[in-house]
Amino acid sequence: MAADSALLLSLVEEYVSGLQDSKAKDTATAVKNGEFTVLQLVEALGLSLTSSQPHTRARGVQLLSEVLHECYGGLTEKEVEVLLVFYENRLKDHHVITPPVLQGLRALTKCTVLPPGSAVSMLRSLFQDVHVQSLMLTERAYVYNMLINLMAIREAELKGLGPDFVFGFVQSMDGERDPRNLLLAFQIAKGIVLRGYDLGKFTEELFEVTSCYFPIDFSPPPNDPHGITREELILTLRDVLTGTPRFAEFLLPLIIEKLDSDVQSAKLDSLQTLTACVSQYEHKDLAEFLEGLWASLRREVFQTSSEKIESAGLATVTAITSCLSRSVLNSDSEDSLNTFLELVLKDCKHHLCEPDLKLVWPSAKLLQAACSASFRASCVITAAIMPSLIEQYTNRAQCSQRRTLLEVVQKFIQSVKTCQTSESEDSVFVAFRPSLCSMVFSALTETNSSLQVTACSVLTSLAQQPGLLLDSDIELAVDHLTRLLLTEQDHTVSVAVVECAGALAELHPAAFISNFIPRLKTEMFSEPIDQDNNKAESEQLSHHAVRQRCLSALAAVSIKPSVVQESTPVLLQVLSAAHTGGFSVEELVLACRSLQRIAEQVPDSEETGRCFHDVIIPRLLSLALQAALQGEDGNRSPLLEEAVLTSMVPIISTSCSRLQPTLALQTASRAVSLFLDGDVSFLPDNSFPSNIQLLKQQHSWTQSQMVCLLMGCVCSLPRSVEVPRVDELLSALEEMSCSVLHPLSYTSAAKCLSGLLNKKPHGDSLDSRIHSTMKRVCSELDSSSSSVHTQAFTLMIWVAKALLLRYHPLFTTLTDKLFSLLDDAALGPLAADGFSLLMSDSPDILNRGCHADVRIMYRQRFFSENSAKLVQGFNAAPQEKKPNFLKALSNIVNKLPKQVQLTELPALLSLLLEALSCPDLGVQLSTLSCLQPVLVDPPPSLIQQLEALIGRLLALTGSPDMEVRISSLRCIHAVSQFPEHEILPVRARVLRALARPLDDRKRLVRREAVHARNDWFLVGS
Repeated sequence: MAADSALLLSLVEEYVSGLQDSKAKDTATAVKNGEFTVLQLVEALGLSLTSSQPHTRARGVQLLSEVLHECYGGLTEKEVEVLLVFYENRLKDHHVITPPVLQGLRALTKCTVLPPGSAVSMLRSLFQDVHVQSLMLTERAYVYNMLINLMAIREAELKGLGPDFVFGFVQSMDGERDPRNLLLAFQIAKGIVLRGYDLGKFTEELFEVTSCYFPIDFSPPPNDPHGITREELILTLRDVLTGTPRFAEFLLPLIIEKLDSDVQSAKLDSLQTLTACVSQYEHKDLAEFLEGLWASLRREVFQTSSEKIESAGLATVTAITSCLSRSVLNSDSEDSLNTFLELVLKDCKHHLCEPDLKLVWPSAKLLQAACSASFRASCVITAAIMPSLIEQYTNRAQCSQRRTLLEVVQKFIQSVKTCQTSESEDSVFVAFRPSLCSMVFSALTETNSSLQVTACSVLTSLAQQPGLLLDSDIELAVDHLTRLLLTEQDHTVSVAVVECAGALAELHPAAFISNFIPRLKTEMFSEPIDQDNNKAESEQLSHHAVRQRCLSALAAVSIKPSVVQESTPVLLQVLSAAHTGGFSVEELVLACRSLQRIAEQVPDSEETGRCFHDVIIPRLLSLALQAALQGEDGNRSPLLEEAVLTSMVPIISTSCSRLQPTLALQTASRAVSLFLDGDVSFLPDNSFPSNIQLLKQQHSWTQSQMVCLLMGCVCSLPRSVEVPRVDELLSALEEMSCSVLHPLSYTSAAKCLSGLLNKKPHGDSLDSRIHSTMKRVCSELDSSSSSVHTQAFTLMIWVAKALLLRYHPLFTTLTDKLFSLLDDAALGPLAADGFSLLMSDSPDILNRGCHADVRIMYRQRFFSENSAKLVQGFNAAPQEKKPNFLKALSNIVNKLPKQVQLTELPALLSLLLEALSCPDLGVQLSTLSCLQPVLVDPPPSLIQQLEALIGRLLALTGSPDMEVRISSLRCIHAVSQFPEHEILPVRARVLRALARPLDDRKRLVRREAVHARNDWFLVGS
């Protein structure tokens, strides 16, 4: 014990007299280890605490406070009580002792064993003996943190102080300037307001002491280590000001005053604060200030040039109207909502009668904002303005004015929809239904395209409101839409009609089943009327355009299963008609895309799944097989075209990816049986020979290319569905991909094999299959006499991608082979392009939509594991092979996320600059696209290479490729934002070089050159 006492006295002496601050940590460690207690430390500090020198006493108190900061968790209630009495007495001591006393009190407020009543005692001493704003920043923070801690653990005691606590806090905060402390003070004020502390007669004082900072105009210094942001201060202060309706009488006049400010940020903050506060207020809190608030809001919406201010003002109008709508009316009370709406209507309604003037839209937006707040408000406003709008539409003859009026009506319909409480509630527009329908249908019969487009939008809005369109109206609407679709040549009108038809068909499918789809079918299968030869070509083009619109419309309306059952047979009939030459290749591709869109948008259900499983997929396979067999007889069907066949694949893959497990397994079984065994029993119109072997057709490309449809059937299934006879299928696909000469056939076979390998479960079976495939590929690639190098390489790159996505360990073997091929004279360029395939997303296979096994950040992993190999290979390669390595590197870096590019660029910069000098246009374009985002925020290593960078970029402005010229000019433009002292020496050189692309033969190049040269002229100005 004597030794411990001596140690303690030694530590105290060294800290107090020797001014060794590190001894405080040693003392705290000793207390934590139980070598002595805090009260023993107080006893050891006796001489220091009773010294006649204030600084010595302060030093002693500081040691005790620092120890408490570390050890407050181990204190007993008795120790805390003694320490509190000591510290409260010290607050009356010399002012130099106050900072360490506050530090100690802050530590004690964290204790869970704080004695009852101690919080009140502590705060009374604090408020009585300390003038907080005369303290330094850190000591003021101690006070605020004390209050925050006590509010968290002793709220009941603090509330027992009543308004005295609020008054003490107001005195403590009054005059605070530092944003770090303001954030703490705002948090305390927020707690006082929201947790129900008694403000008493100090409500206005609390408001004044916080509202003097409104609106916040703080801007943090660059690289601020404290991380205090303006937004954080704004939101915390807003929570204080809007936290209680008792502030309403002070806050609302303040906001009206601040809205007169010329500072945009102050206006925006004021409007957002007003929106927040009225959601907490009642109508009686606003009643007195409605006129002033409306005058300010009207001015901001009418006169502002800022969209943010306008949006905030409209949101505030909605919030005020919503607040007033919540009022419960008594027989003797004034209806504040009607009072406010009368103000709005008085100032806005007459502007709607002037559709050529600029105040139409601001007025309409204000009325719509109020209208969307509540059902009560919408009833008042629509009753006041709809008769006038309808009358004007009838009386106006100009299409532009009618369009404006229709657009205003549409916005009102949409705003009312947001305030409806239930779908079954009648719309406030029911009384105006006949007039609204008449307006829309008359606009649809006009010849003005913009009026027709607007009418389609209004028709959609009317359909979405319950009770506004009767069955007869729907039928008439379908007639109008059909007529416009078949006769109107304007693209914007046809797009609007298709969108409108899609929206209406989802709500009223019966009308489209009985009328719309049959008429479109009739039109598509009709032939253009033969006229004289001069008109024949234009008639054909017109009929082709009509078919395009019909195909798009069939997809748009096919959302409900009942419509899908009617529309898909029409699209399949279009594909069937290809055998007789009734439709062009482009039209067949559009029909396939429409089926794909239907597959994507229909809801997942047993009914739609059955439709695709039983009808659409078998029909597509049947049509393709029929075309393949006819092609051998010399009757080449358009369905044999690669564009059509590859358009069928997404239909099958999308539908298979969404099938229920049972149907998915059946589809896979059917497809495997068809391609392995020639089983055609499930196909419609079954008149096919029984000895078909689609995967063994080395010489019949018409049949072998059908393997792409097999890929759609088996490679997009959920991983839980096991493909039957998968090993047999993999062997057949491997053989096909290495023996067939037709590009689509061997590429599709390789992709199908890779899709199956990607999902195949881990195990010996998978590893043996990969080894077998690698052995076959390597033997073909290493054989100089092989005639299928390209096929073997295609198989290798797709298998490599399948393994890369799932992080299979055997992937590295394929990677090493791919790197070795970069030195190959024949396959080197192909291998360099292969890296782009590895890093890119594949749209038809090996993606998450096809349920492939895709691990996160596989690109980053591939780059980190292989970038060094590329650099080494580049350095070791002969000069004629270096472009292959540059192209591979450029393809890899170009597909990395931008943040990864920024971090990895310094190490690869010399190679990327070398790539800019590579004669390969693909390498140049890929490298420029890598550099462009990096130049926006250049790393120091890039600025150090400025001369080399500028030289290469300027050389590329004369490239024969337009895209390269444009990209190089954009990069040169970005360099103009580098630090001026770095780029000023090259300014004259750049300006001379940019004179040439100003006369480029391509307008897009000239435009980029002008933008770049303008900014370079300003360098150093």
